[in-house]
Amino acid sequence: MHDIRIRGGQVVSVFTGEVFAADVLVTGEQISGVVPPGTGGDAAREIDATGRLVVPGFLDAHMHVESSFLTPAAFAWLTLPRGTTTVLADPHEIVNVAGRAAMRWMVDAGAATPQTQLWGVPSCVPALAGFEHSGAHLDAADVADLLEWDGVRALAEVMDYRAVVSGDPRMASIIAAARDRGVVLDGHCPNLSGEELSRYMATGIDSDHTKNTPEVVVEKARLGMTVMLQEKCLEPEVAAALLALPRLPPFCLVTDDLAADHITAHGHLDHIARVAVAAGFRDVDVLRALTWTPAQRLRLPDRGVVAPGKRADLLLLDGPLADFAVDTVLAGGRIVATGGRAAYAEPAPGDHPFTGSVHVDGLPDDEYAWRVDLPDGRHRFRALRVNPVDTYTEAAEIELDVRGGVVAWEGRAALCWVRNRHGRDHVSAVPLTGMDLGDGAVTTTYAHDSHNLVTLGTTRASMRAATRAVLADDGGVAVARDGAVTARLPLAVGGVMSAAPAGAVAAASRAVRAELGEWGWRHRNPFMSVSTLTLAVSPSVKITDLGLVDVLARDWAPQVLDGCH
Repeated sequence: MHDIRIRGGQVVSVFTGEVFAADVLVTGEQISGVVPPGTGGDAAREIDATGRLVVPGFLDAHMHVESSFLTPAAFAWLTLPRGTTTVLADPHEIVNVAGRAAMRWMVDAGAATPQTQLWGVPSCVPALAGFEHSGAHLDAADVADLLEWDGVRALAEVMDYRAVVSGDPRMASIIAAARDRGVVLDGHCPNLSGEELSRYMATGIDSDHTKNTPEVVVEKARLGMTVMLQEKCLEPEVAAALLALPRLPPFCLVTDDLAADHITAHGHLDHIARVAVAAGFRDVDVLRALTWTPAQRLRLPDRGVVAPGKRADLLLLDGPLADFAVDTVLAGGRIVATGGRAAYAEPAPGDHPFTGSVHVDGLPDDEYAWRVDLPDGRHRFRALRVNPVDTYTEAAEIELDVRGGVVAWEGRAALCWVRNRHGRDHVSAVPLTGMDLGDGAVTTTYAHDSHNLVTLGTTRASMRAATRAVLADDGGVAVARDGAVTARLPLAVGGVMSAAPAGAVAAASRAVRAELGEWGWRHRNPFMSVSTLTLAVSPSVKITDLGLVDVLARDWAPQVLDGCH
């Protein structure tokens, strides 16, 4: 006797694109039959799927649990009802804070959930060695050891693509360790093209999830790179370029970084699927990009298709396929969600690890007094210009007065201030342009990838208020306006995650998002826009605790552009 019969539904084949009437039988964790309606023997339980589509569970081939601000258990509880039954997670946020111990905790915590949480070993801890200080350091020997752990299937995104292209010995040894173990090698190489792309791929790295021009997307697909499209990549012109090819190449849809409030309001992979359909992809191609293609990418032949012998990760969808409206979710033959809600109790917060990770001794009264070794007068300074769409930052210029060795920036520009939080005495600053901001500030310890203490603001009073709130919360994000804190998201788990219930975390992240918008930081993904100002492998100029980095040149960028005049 089978355990479950899903009867009356229409099965969608990710191989042929057909929709056909069939009952799906489940025994234990496996699909034991896909049979004509009413046939195949008895089952202990029946699920009525009349009027619904039966499809495989969704697989996310590239994401970061920490970007939800949730622990692995809370993340699973929130995303399983959205249809995400398997993820390949890169824990490089928490590992940059707490090293191997953090990796161990994430793997163990993920294994205790009904969701299949698989892991990549972070390849860049720190993201850009020699240009920043994080709380941990992984070398090739560390990576080789971590790749042997149960649940680990990949070398996670190799972000320092300039080092790979130039033959940097450290990155070469890390990649060699992964190749020796035959694991998947994930990439990160925005708009890398031509000869440099060939050098990058020749190392064995064969995927990319970053934003590229339509021409580069096609070039990467043409060479057999697995193109992973997240929401910011799903522009109509990208879809049109891929659909215009003689054959649509395999591609995956991924989430990369989605905060808890976004998942609650819009969805997870189901949301990305709807965005892909709106961009021009056919719904059956979108389904394949959520199921079979990522399963093949992750070398999981037991899932990604509704077929006998496969793992019973199954979804019942309401309405047309293009809506990707998930109603019922089975993970390993167990019903884990119905009606958009988890079918099991929300995990209790319990004790959380990696507290006390923000090693900053108070806040001096003169913090955010930007001191420079320049004579009095007006000087030209390098600035960072942000945009409201993506995380690309470009070099800009601004003229500011210097009086008594202190830059008079208030009233003229926003200032981004980075203080090392890992026990080192390093501080750097840069003016920031591109947003029309009022009196306010945001402070965060969720700052890719070294997660130092980052504050950006327009007045010192608001910056002090936001920073004091984050220090009091043992890490997190806080917004202040007119010198008073207006929203805060405590992240006491290493300064990047919260052990609070998912609903509370979603409410706090929603409040921070709203206050950022009210302040004037209006961006498609404000958390990523703020947190990647310090991501020194992301084009084109970024700031770390040690100074300004010219990402493409892999060198320091000058801060002062001329003398006084």
